[in-house]
Amino acid sequence: MKSLAWGLVFLLAAVLAAAELNEKDPNTWTAYGKNSYGWRYSELRQITTSNVAQLVPKWIFQSDVSGKFEASPLVYDGMMYVPAPSNHAFGLDLLTGRVVWHYFKKVPRGVDICCGQVNRGFAALGDKLFKVNLEATLMAMDAKTGAVLWESQIDDVKKGYSGTVAPLIAKNLVIVGPAGAEFGVRGFIDAFDANTGKRVWRFWTVAGPDEPGGDTWRADAYQRGGGSIWVPGTYDPELNLVYFGTGNPGPDLDGGVRPGDNLYTCSIVALDADTGKLKWHYQMTPHDVHDWDAISDPVLIDVNQDGKKVKAVVQANRNGFLYALDRANGKLLYAKPYTQVDWADGVAANGRPNLVSGKEPSEQGTLTCPGMGGGHNWQATTYSPQTGLYYFTNTEGCAIYYKTSQEYHEGVQYQASTTTTANGEPNTGSVIAADPNTGAVKWRFATASPPASGLLATGGGLVFAGDREGYFIAFDAKTGNVLWKFQTGGSVSAPPVSYTFEGKQYIAVAAGASMIAFALPGGASR
Repeated sequence: MKSLAWGLVFLLAAVLAAAELNEKDPNTWTAYGKNSYGWRYSELRQITTSNVAQLVPKWIFQSDVSGKFEASPLVYDGMMYVPAPSNHAFGLDLLTGRVVWHYFKKVPRGVDICCGQVNRGFAALGDKLFKVNLEATLMAMDAKTGAVLWESQIDDVKKGYSGTVAPLIAKNLVIVGPAGAEFGVRGFIDAFDANTGKRVWRFWTVAGPDEPGGDTWRADAYQRGGGSIWVPGTYDPELNLVYFGTGNPGPDLDGGVRPGDNLYTCSIVALDADTGKLKWHYQMTPHDVHDWDAISDPVLIDVNQDGKKVKAVVQANRNGFLYALDRANGKLLYAKPYTQVDWADGVAANGRPNLVSGKEPSEQGTLTCPGMGGGHNWQATTYSPQTGLYYFTNTEGCAIYYKTSQEYHEGVQYQASTTTTANGEPNTGSVIAADPNTGAVKWRFATASPPASGLLATGGGLVFAGDREGYFIAFDAKTGNVLWKFQTGGSVSAPPVSYTFEGKQYIAVAAGASMIAFALPGGASR
């Protein structure tokens, strides 16, 4: 029995070591954020500022699946793994984009989500892939064949829960949360054992009456409190903490039925990876009434503060402020506006925003900046250690916010509100580069419409992005100058990745219903 126990220990250690090796291998892409810090940075530098204008498609995979394609693919062992909308997923051959396997599970009746039947990506550990399904389940799959190894229920879809998030791996745990804040769910973060699918711990992102923060809700409002998780978190193995941004409170714009700060909505929470115990929290928007989720990816960057290096977590929040927090204790390092903000005239040293009166939703409508989606929304950001800059997208514009009352009914959308654009004019967008040490914006590239895709930075001095009009674009990471663009024929709503195959660097991105792999002309570069 003793020898068996030691054998299991060594086996687990080997699996974890392999996962760490893959994460650091620049030739592969094995996690949503490339590394557990969420940088989305590739060290590869065959494609550079000097030759990116020669980039051409090498293959195009057409999925024939309708809906928004928001997934970040994983790439390793000669395969690309791509979740698609409506519970589809594909394993593709890297040479040609040929389908090796296809997974599909029919979405059950009654699954209703606010923003499309999307999926944001796989997680990988050893020979397993992990994926959520829309009906709020988590499953493990064999990476080579697509066979389902286990499937666990996250929560009851009839209550309004659903699953769209890319899982996060921490040690031997698969960490996820449910979507559904717009349906009056009570949000949480769950950790499952990667081998068995058994739930190991749960942290409620909406505090109950007998829990710390429970006094920030009135009566039973916490039971419909929102706080959903639909963008993956990050993990610091040295601190053994996982970081997640949490969603809006419910209902979105009618704060009258839920007085108080409404913890832990619109917050970053830092949890012990082994137990799920709360280490600290920081709430960006107390008692949010503008649907400014704090779900944007919490990126882990070491920043300089007063001549000292501080392990920080950086987030471009939907409320219009760029935040840096000490990731060991949650202390605010700075909060700087990056877009038009008129609901607060800054953030105090204690971390609370200095509110401007008269900016709450009203029956007649209240003009407030930024608009309902932000600011920066869910689209993946990137950090380049080469330039030292943090890159994110932004919707430029304001909105008129209305307040209405609505009774709660289980499984029915519970938003109690609506918005319109200011003066009926469409919003525009931008790609922003900021100094994570100070929050200062270094360059800004204006786009004709609000942003759609996530971002990728590479060792070739480039940042890649896409737009709603179907263009896939390469920027000079230092200056923001456009060096190359390609019309894909479909809206780009997904973040790109980079990898090598047979010695050649590729850039891949989903556009419309297709996955496109780009490379420089010619054969392999060894």
